[in-house]
Amino acid sequence: MLKKMRWRFIGAAMIAFTAVVLTLLGCVNIWNYWNITTQLDNTLTILYEVGESEFNLVFQEGAPPRGSSFPFTGETPYMIRFFSVCYGESGELLNINQDYIASVSEDEALSFTGHVLEAGKERGFYGGYRYLMKTSDGETTVIFLNAERELYAVRDLLINTLLIAAICLVVVFFLVLFLAKRAVAPYMRNLEMQKQFITNAGHELKTPLTAISTSADVLAMEHADDEWVQNIQIQSGRLSKLIANLITLSRLDEERPALEKSEFSLNDALWETADSFMPLIRARGKTYSQSIEDSLTVTSNCAAVQQMVSILLDNAVKYSPPGAEISLKAFRKGRRIVIEILNTCRELDRSELKHLFDRFYRVDKSHSETASGSGIGLSIAKATAETLGGKIRVEMSGDIICFQITL
Repeated sequence: MLKKMRWRFIGAAMIAFTAVVLTLLGCVNIWNYWNITTQLDNTLTILYEVGESEFNLVFQEGAPPRGSSFPFTGETPYMIRFFSVCYGESGELLNINQDYIASVSEDEALSFTGHVLEAGKERGFYGGYRYLMKTSDGETTVIFLNAERELYAVRDLLINTLLIAAICLVVVFFLVLFLAKRAVAPYMRNLEMQKQFITNAGHELKTPLTAISTSADVLAMEHADDEWVQNIQIQSGRLSKLIANLITLSRLDEERPALEKSEFSLNDALWETADSFMPLIRARGKTYSQSIEDSLTVTSNCAAVQQMVSILLDNAVKYSPPGAEISLKAFRKGRRIVIEILNTCRELDRSELKHLFDRFYRVDKSHSETASGSGIGLSIAKATAETLGGKIRVEMSGDIICFQITL
């Protein structure tokens, strides 16, 4: 239980920290990409507006041109590498300007432009270049600005932030792993005290309850028809069962005992368990059916499996309406064996279904006596299934409720 609680705490802490780190990482890299792209687009716009022939003159003046987002100096023209291709209205080639780049041939420039024209986008990246396509007075100009350094910077920032995030996650994981035991210690201490209290109180209550039950039995021999004596017997029996269930549930939670497992015939175990409920089902005017696959064998604890099935059958008898249908199914599903107990009942919503395995939860909020029960039977069934390495779940389809045990 302590290990499970620690790992839940560690998992929750790591999920929260990872979400924060990934959000921060994403924001930083998106902002960086947007900022660099904006600067490149501003430069392309300036190149288009001032004209390439006046490019050197504009920047040599030392004043940043209109629309620039960063300072320009006399050295700026030597840092910016670009080329442009211009087409006429009918698609004829008018001009190729390669004065400001040395690594791109005329054929490569035409190839780049062909791909951009085919894409039809005004702005974008092609290769290591940021391009701008503008049409004015029937002429289409495509300017390509070398952006390899900027793209490398974007990539390097992404890699570095990912590496830093990974290192931070590893460091935080070990810190949380170290501190988790201390963090959950107060909660676990209270939980253990609560479990110990239930166990001790259960044992302490057994003695006076046994005395009450024995006294009631003696009185019943002398006053067999006395309704008060009969009521004492009924309620003391109910209380004895409740205490026994509480101790069983506390033991399952506190100790997680390793139940002895052996191979046995599941068919025989289910038939034996179901037979004990036949008189009660018939007495309450309900019908029963079963569909158990032949030759089912399972390696588990026979008594624990029978206890789970008994709890679910008892639950079906108690909480189904008059004339209800109760059915038991067992079949093999791959390497697992599935046991299903179904019965008709009033339709429950999801909020009620998810609480059925909670301790002392009753769908009947008034806790009336019409259906006797303590509300911990399903909790015991769930704890037993988990102790056996299986699981139990509940589903609702119309007015049919199905409890499914997977072994």
